[in-house]
Amino acid sequence: MPESRQPPNAASVALIDRDKVLLIQRARKPYFGMWSLPGGRLEPGETPEQTAEREIMEEVGLRVWRLHPIKRMLLGEGRFILQVYATEAFEGEIVASDEVSAWRWVRLDEIGSMHTTPDLGEVVAGAFRVFDRS
Repeated sequence: MPESRQPPNAASVALIDRDKVLLIQRARKPYFGMWSLPGGRLEPGETPEQTAEREIMEEVGLRVWRLHPIKRMLLGEGRFILQVYATEAFEGEIVASDEVSAWRWVRLDEIGSMHTTPDLGEVVAGAFRVFDRS
């Protein structure tokens, strides 16, 4: 997926727990039924970091901090300019919203066999590299 130089209008976060990342299965369009990182669209006045923090709380009930930007990419035929972050700093219990039909902690080598959003394996590999894991 090409990277964009334009400002993001969406954000997502790779939550890393040792050798696994949290993936959610989307319960709504776009990407209904696909596995992806939790995240969503910017609201007016938000920075991408604020969006990431809010979306993670809304979608899976976790508080995140120390976000490391790892990639900016175009999705949805260019409609979404997604800023992807990675972090190991999160707390809380997962409580999935109605935007999430399922969630799983997965290893990088499991992602290739899953029905995912575009380039998810590459994005997650980049997240693990931030923390010296691959």
